[in-house]
Amino acid sequence: MSSPVTTLAQPSVPSAGSAPRLRTPRRHGPRRPRRPRRSVLLTVLTGLVLLYSLVPLAWLIISATKTQEGLAHSFGLWFNSDFALWDNIRETFTYSDGVFTRWLLNTVLYVVVGAGGATLLAVLGGYALAKFKFPGKRAVFAVVIGAVAVPGTALAVPTFLMFSKMGLTDTPWSVIIPSLISPFGLYLMWVFASEAVPDELLEAARIDGAGELRTFFQVVLPLLAPGIVTVSLFTMVATWNNYFLPLIMLKDPDWYPLTLGLNSWNAQAATAGGTPVFNLVITGSLITILPLIAAFLLLQKYWQSGLAAGSVKE
Repeated sequence: MSSPVTTLAQPSVPSAGSAPRLRTPRRHGPRRPRRPRRSVLLTVLTGLVLLYSLVPLAWLIISATKTQEGLAHSFGLWFNSDFALWDNIRETFTYSDGVFTRWLLNTVLYVVVGAGGATLLAVLGGYALAKFKFPGKRAVFAVVIGAVAVPGTALAVPTFLMFSKMGLTDTPWSVIIPSLISPFGLYLMWVFASEAVPDELLEAARIDGAGELRTFFQVVLPLLAPGIVTVSLFTMVATWNNYFLPLIMLKDPDWYPLTLGLNSWNAQAATAGGTPVFNLVITGSLITILPLIAAFLLLQKYWQSGLAAGSVKE
């Protein structure tokens, strides 16, 4: 029998005319991040949105420096020769026996009690829904999502009929009690608490002998601070700018918020014998939005982190 012959592969020898190929060494250093592409269309759209947002604010600031006559005889987006901002502010607070101050205090009352209560209820409810198990939890979730989808104006008339039966119309409670319910705030705190509060931390607190109240106030609340600020800002803005609900609930001007009060000043020009005070309406509108702008600027780092909760999973 013939033994098998093993054939060994000979290494290939490069020909005389071809140079040997050398491997390029790999670079093990960090890769440079690619520069983001610049989109001309996106830049133009962003500029248009920015212009759309800033032009009304610029018009409001410029118009607040004009008198009643200057508003009618000058260009809207430029100053007039008579600078009357300080006179307009002084007259806004003194016009009609200083009723603007009363409207401002009413608005602060509605915001502190209504928006503050809505934030408290949203924090308690969101934490309970996120960290406790109980029968009917899915049904509660469905109700909350359905309540978020229902606009507030659709509930205004049924709320008015119910409050009129209870004798609460034309009182501050007719504005405060509906403001205590914030389905969106409850849902936002639910999502935030489920991501921001670890279950292991709660178990450790309970093992150490802390009760539920102590665990909530000493352990949970500091972790929920960004979400609380975010919900409080949303509820504060909604209550501060609330117009339709006070319109159908209130008849006494002494209980008007700023939105209804400035609208009544604006309507004076259409009434028989009424004196137009558009300069005071514009100045009052500028004063009205200043607290909201200050709140957003001072608390922006908290509400931005609160909105980003749950967007990234570790």
